Amino acid sequence: MLLTGTHPRSLDDKKRLGLPKRIREQLGEPATLFVTPGPDQSLWIYTQAELERLAARLDEAPATDAEARVFRRLYFAQTESVDVDRTGRILVPERLMKFAGLTQEVVLLGVRDHLELWD
Repeated sequence: MLLTGTHPRSLDDKKRLGLPKRIREQLGEPATLFVTPGPDQSLWIYTQAELERLAARLDEAPATDAEARVFRRLYFAQTESVDVDRTGRILVPERLMKFAGLTQEVVLLGVRDHLELWD
């Protein structure tokens, strides 16, 4: 999957993010997405298939690698699944909104295999 582009967006009063139609089409009109904290106070958004690919890459580290175990544990413990409603919106979890410092005006970036959400 090749996600690209910069998409200025506004969160609605219920903190829902409307995904652009082009992005939904590129993602294959998923029913569920996964939102996780990213670097530099951003949120990363994955489809299930891309999150599974990332998990497979992380699993390549040996079970004896303590740093890899801690990273996997923390990363996946903070990841939340969100439903995509029939109009293409997702509800950004409050905890993750606070982490990223999101206000009403946000930017959605396509970054190859995932989306990034920035304030």
